[in-house]
Amino acid sequence: MLNRCVVVVRPKQAYIDWADSLNDGGTLPSADGEKTAYLLPANEADHDGSQTIEQCYEGLFESELASWHQYEEDWPANRTFKMFQRWFSVEWHSVVLDLCSDPLKDDDL
Repeated sequence: MLNRCVVVVRPKQAYIDWADSLNDGGTLPSADGEKTAYLLPANEADHDGSQTIEQCYEGLFESELASWHQYEEDWPANRTFKMFQRWFSVEWHSVVLDLCSDPLKDDDL
């Protein structure tokens, strides 16, 4: 078991509307489409994940925005936790098991 939790982030309509407003011509994200899973620090006292998500929402928000559109000047300003909650749904999972025998590798390194 890893000393991490997992959050799965799904776009809500506000994010989809923002993506559509950019007129990039691509297929729009959807709540039922591709989702992103993130490993976050484990916190045994945070039973529902709410504290962990609130502490990490800025990085999650920026990652989701960048996955759709690289130009930060087009991202919404003043991104708050309430805005994050309007734009995304989050599933939190406190148990992470690695069933692979090979070591974790970061492709960005």
